[in-house]
This record gives sequence, structure tokens and C-alpha cells, in this order.
Amino acid sequence: MLCISLMPGEYFTVGGSTVIQFDRLSGERVHLTIHAPREVQVLRGEVLERNGGKRPDCVMPVSPRYVRQLPWDHGKKKALAELRQTLESMDDTPETQSIRESLERIFPRQT
Repeated sequence: MLCISLMPGEYFTVGGSTVIQFDRLSGERVHLTIHAPREVQVLRGEVLERNGGKRPDCVMPVSPRYVRQLPWDHGKKKALAELRQTLESMDDTPETQSIRESLERIFPRQT
């Protein structure tokens, strides 16, 4: 089995005509964009199983390495905005710039 790690915007192809792209990560959900020919059936596993289909043998259970992220809420969003505002008012030292860059890596601005 092939296991692929992707960053947002990266993609892979299947059979030359199907493209799966990592769109974004939102909380505990990964958003994928799938471009496939109309004749290729794309079906979520839960729909397959709900309609009586068999779970493929190759599907693995959730990895024990999976770490549940803390839920994102209004208070955390407000704290992040305040932190960004405070950083903007600080002198442009190498240390401040490093903190800004680290903050952007951890919490990229939503566009």
C-alpha cells in the first residue's frame, strides 16, 4: 500500500486521468478535490458501507499515532488576532520576525 503525505495545494494522480489534490485542513477534516472522468465512480466509504457495500480490506483503522487536535473556538480565534495585532505593533527585530513567521506556519491566514 502506498502512503502519501501532502501539503495544501499538492496533488497526486491515479491512472493518469484522476487527480486528487489536498485542498485544506480544517479542524479534524481534510478537504480533498477530486477531478475524475464521469465514468469513474467516486464514493465515500461511509456511503458505500451504508448501501451494503463491503469495506475494502486495504482500509486501515485510525493510526494510534493520530493526535486529536484541540477544538478551535471563538476564544482561540480572538486570542490569535490579539497576538497578531501585538506583533504588528512591535519593533521589526529579527526575533519578532521569527515569531511572526512561526505563527504563520502554525496558523496560516485564511484567504
